[in-house]
Amino acid sequence: MAYGTLAIDTIQSSTTGTPTQFNDGSGTQIGTLCRAWVNYKGTSTQSIRASFNVSSVTYNSTGDYTINFTTAMTDNNYSVCGTAGDFTGGSQNRMTVDPKVFATGSIRINVDNSSSTTDQNAVSVAIFR
Repeated sequence: MAYGTLAIDTIQSSTTGTPTQFNDGSGTQIGTLCRAWVNYKGTSTQSIRASFNVSSVTYNSTGDYTINFTTAMTDNNYSVCGTAGDFTGGSQNRMTVDPKVFATGSIRINVDNSSSTTDQNAVSVAIFR
């Protein structure tokens, strides 16, 4: 098989609802693209700054948010990663996910500063499957 560079505008899976996958030279799958991501403001009036496959973010309570997917995941076996901060660099925060709250249509996350849940100005979450 020849290897080289492609210059294309669109990559599309041949099967509806199936993500495009990447294979190595022997045809073994080595990954897929990010299935959903969001960057949102989690303080005061919450708002999405930018997103892909996220229809909304629900504010449940202080530091407790639900990320709602536009197109559901195929199952609950996906990976969630994220960050949270306040743009000042003064606080150290973490984003956590309870494994019991994985759903195909949404994921619930919590942001805390090691002592209590907290709203943060910059919350970013990415979902991989």
